[in-house]
Amino acid sequence: MKKRNFINKKMRMITEWQNKLKEAASPEKAKILMRFFKTAPGEYGEGDIFIGVTVPVVRSTALPYSNLPLTEISKMLKSEIHEFRLSALLALVQRYKKSKLVWEQVEIVNFYLQHTQWINNWDLVDLSAPKILGAHIAKHPECSVILYELAESGHLWSERIAMVSNWSIMRHGVYEHTIALANRFMNHTHQLMHKATGWMLREMGKREPEMLIDYLDEHAKDMPRTALRYAIEKLEPELRKLYMGR
Repeated sequence: MKKRNFINKKMRMITEWQNKLKEAASPEKAKILMRFFKTAPGEYGEGDIFIGVTVPVVRSTALPYSNLPLTEISKMLKSEIHEFRLSALLALVQRYKKSKLVWEQVEIVNFYLQHTQWINNWDLVDLSAPKILGAHIAKHPECSVILYELAESGHLWSERIAMVSNWSIMRHGVYEHTIALANRFMNHTHQLMHKATGWMLREMGKREPEMLIDYLDEHAKDMPRTALRYAIEKLEPELRKLYMGR
């Protein structure tokens, strides 16, 4: 009886979580988001379903549920509704941030990596990867091999996870993975990877300007134009013009 009551309580909490998000939904906002995140046939977010909830609301709604069992969070993460998946990921971010136990942090990271199939749009990646996988590798550099396994996966969202995880890693003064993965994705066919690569190079340049300049001097002529444009965004106008001219 106690086990049944516990299961029923967990089910009620998931339903409560979903209902809170549904109550904050906006059909008008949903239409805008579905266009913005390219959900039409043939686009990268094809078939994704939005109900129209803003990120701050999704985040605040997630916080009380961050300590639910991972099996329950998995139910949210496997939802066809985008905001449910995002809320699950933001719950995981909060859970990792609060955890003081290495075994629990490893469990969260492993869970995250086992669910990349459902981390399937750029906002889902960008709002979670740096604060879970990136934060973990920053503390445990020996885990950096995961970045390269993801980079070799041939799966767009796993590749983006590998790249943008560097945002947290670079905050600890480690840039080698950003450079190595930028080289790895130099000839990637998808613009979303060009944007992610340029973004991480720009972040590197904020902390180590000379490192970015050295990289651009060597690679600007070979970089996809979108990646280059993102990378040089914070440089002086004269330098931007110089590198774009190459």
